[in-house]
Amino acid sequence: MAEALRVGIAGLGTVGASVARVLGDKAAELTRQCGRDIVVSAVSARDPKRDRGVDLGSAEWFDDAVKMAEKADIDVFVELIGGDEGPALASVKAALGAGRHVVTANKALLAKHGVQLAEIAEKKGVLLNYEAAVAGGIPVIKTMREAMAGNSVTRVFGILNGTCNYILTRMEAEGISFDACLKDAQRLGYAEADPTFDIEGHDTAHKLSILTSLAFGTKIAANDIYMEGISNISQADIRAAGDLGYRIKLLGVAQRTESGIEQRVHPTMVPTASVIAQVHGVTNAVAIETDILGELLLSGPGAGGNATASAVIGDIADIAKSRPGFQHGPVFGRPAKELKPYKKAQMRSHAGGYFIRLTVHDRIGVFAAIAKRMADNDISLESIVQHASGPETDAQKTVILVTHETTEAAVRKAVDGITKDGHLTDKPQVIRIERAG
Repeated sequence: MAEALRVGIAGLGTVGASVARVLGDKAAELTRQCGRDIVVSAVSARDPKRDRGVDLGSAEWFDDAVKMAEKADIDVFVELIGGDEGPALASVKAALGAGRHVVTANKALLAKHGVQLAEIAEKKGVLLNYEAAVAGGIPVIKTMREAMAGNSVTRVFGILNGTCNYILTRMEAEGISFDACLKDAQRLGYAEADPTFDIEGHDTAHKLSILTSLAFGTKIAANDIYMEGISNISQADIRAAGDLGYRIKLLGVAQRTESGIEQRVHPTMVPTASVIAQVHGVTNAVAIETDILGELLLSGPGAGGNATASAVIGDIADIAKSRPGFQHGPVFGRPAKELKPYKKAQMRSHAGGYFIRLTVHDRIGVFAAIAKRMADNDISLESIVQHASGPETDAQKTVILVTHETTEAAVRKAVDGITKDGHLTDKPQVIRIERAG
């Protein structure tokens, strides 16, 4: 049997402790699967006295993750610290520079420095594995990096944040407000005390930028993503979507166009009969559209200690199965030096159209003014419906518009015009509609 694979874990929070625990509990099974033992020989965290519910007595303790990366007697450095700078970046660079394999769950780190880290890993001939960084326990990275050879990806999209999906699911199922759902998500541990990173789309954007690089062979461009969160989704939007045969999901979408790559994160109306609409609660789902395979949908637990730990351990096991002299594949499916500069797509028509909710003064001429603004921007309407809006039905109305295919720029310009006309009593709502998926 080959020598044991020695693992160092930096960061012993929920995920790090789970990884250490599973490596111990499943040691015999992992040895049978990998053909060698996997042992935790070094750890690093801020508080050495904290009880983490796992026996780490045989592991060497390091207060400094960078020193562990450089000097510990390890083969694999597992980074579970978090953050896109500081100790996380310094320790990963140190580990790669020392010729050690790295496993990380840090999507923010990869979104900002992934290409640079990939170049170091490939130069040193070591692996940089990051399955846990995108969609938790769903093996989407392995699928795109290894199992889809020969396929050309045209679009990748999905539900990539469990917090947002949990909130939207409960808003629809129970008819409660966004704020009430968010408080429950925080109480249950699905949302952070400061939930901005999740609910405003940043988490989804980081994950999408990694998938975009894998799908299209471009450098990661997390700062070139159109991003909109779910904090402005109301019960009025949820009900209107249901009446129209749709369900609201926060989607990350990346697709190849003739003018470049389009990346966007925003609330989306999807048909209630579609597969993506059936993904509820904290579950994640990723759809990949290709020329050979067609559409592949992967769905499963997207967050939490066990799901993330499972992905981390899978990455460690892949390293354990490799042997000296084995030529490792590139980090992002293509050699890092061959990744193309990201070219942002030009604004184009959205085939699914748009949902627009306007709360307006109930007075003569409002409908005509709205219709004129739409016509002035060459927007064709599929439907326009008026509803009473709350108890003051004599003072205001809700107008629901569904457009045919048009551009984001045209819709925004028309809505800005309606706002300037002074007809609105509340902030307008604009949501894209996806006809398929």
